[in-house]
Amino acid sequence: MKSAPSRAPGAPIFKTTDYQLPDARGHFGPYGGAFVAETLTHALAELNDAYARYSTDPEFLDEFRYELKHFVGRPSPVYHASRWSRENGGAQIYFKREDLNHTGAHKINNVIGQALLARRMGKPRIIAETGAGQHGVATATICARFGLECVIYMGSEDIKRQAQNVYRMKLLGATVVPVESGSKTLKDALNEAMRDWVTNIEDTFYIIGTVAGPHPYPMMVRDFQSVIGEECLVQMPEMTGRQPDYVMACIGGGSNAMGIFYPYLDEKDVKLIGVEAAGEGIESGRHSASLSVGIPGVLHGNRTYLLQDANGQITETHSVSAGLDYPGVGPEHSWLKDLGRAQYVSITDDEALQAFHDCCRIEGIIPALESAHAIAYATKLAATLPKDQIILVNLSGRGDKDMHTVAERMGLDFS
Repeated sequence: MKSAPSRAPGAPIFKTTDYQLPDARGHFGPYGGAFVAETLTHALAELNDAYARYSTDPEFLDEFRYELKHFVGRPSPVYHASRWSRENGGAQIYFKREDLNHTGAHKINNVIGQALLARRMGKPRIIAETGAGQHGVATATICARFGLECVIYMGSEDIKRQAQNVYRMKLLGATVVPVESGSKTLKDALNEAMRDWVTNIEDTFYIIGTVAGPHPYPMMVRDFQSVIGEECLVQMPEMTGRQPDYVMACIGGGSNAMGIFYPYLDEKDVKLIGVEAAGEGIESGRHSASLSVGIPGVLHGNRTYLLQDANGQITETHSVSAGLDYPGVGPEHSWLKDLGRAQYVSITDDEALQAFHDCCRIEGIIPALESAHAIAYATKLAATLPKDQIILVNLSGRGDKDMHTVAERMGLDFS
């Protein structure tokens, strides 16, 4: 196995692990790949070649690090949720504070990397899909910084749920295109973005926001997000004298989870737990828990676990959090599930909302509803563990964007 290059502590270098995948065709075991129309094969090959070149280019990496430090504000801190830990009476809970990043979530880490690639490839027009709006805001922000045209596709249902983020995108100069097809959520926004890309390949770069899609996107997004886990590998021993017993993150497509999981894959004593959206309950059928109850299939250019009916048709999903409202998951998560290296569980809307309120009142932190799923499971798990155990939760974003949704659930007028 190729050894990892030497790097400064916490520096975002795209490390090699014992879990050295994807292979040359973009497969993580039986998952991943590039199942796309012939019209996209040239664009993907061009992207793959560019990423292979620049991911080891010192000038590219220096610029990536510079933007993360001086524009995003990295490294993001690790925070001991001491009051919450005491109230649970069990394990110690720590948060990786991605909510403190510029734009309010982990999404910007990946967007910077892909935008730097777009500039080097001579692509002046950027398109993206978004669900909760955090990826859209991050993309619009970087396009404003680099002077790139920006078009964001967003399901009309998500536009209603995330009006604040829609306004932020427009304020930053992006064109926001409502998607009215299908369930009018993230899946449909991704479909429309793909159609745009096919039509405008010559001048357009598609910034996918999660570790899904055709190769090389799952690998590339994971690598750009792995700065999260790389920092934790340094920060946790500084704070606690050792690595955590558990590393936990919410799972929609799975980029924040792969970002913190990937550097920990070789830490055999660290248990990895992904938390999906159980919505109104798995038994209700109104959920987004593709790893918990889905079966393998092909969607958006890759093979992975999907929510589908007996005829292979994608079923509609539900979650109170727009960012988890997706019927699939990144193929590397599917592979880690099959290997048993990561465990995947689920949390309902009600449990996530309770964790949201508790985090606000006990720790003074307003988490994104997506992140609240991971916090909810961490709370349940912590109560069953001794006090010397450590749980590290990736608090992937802040909850300003969710005020309207939470207020509606409480029967409050947020107008």
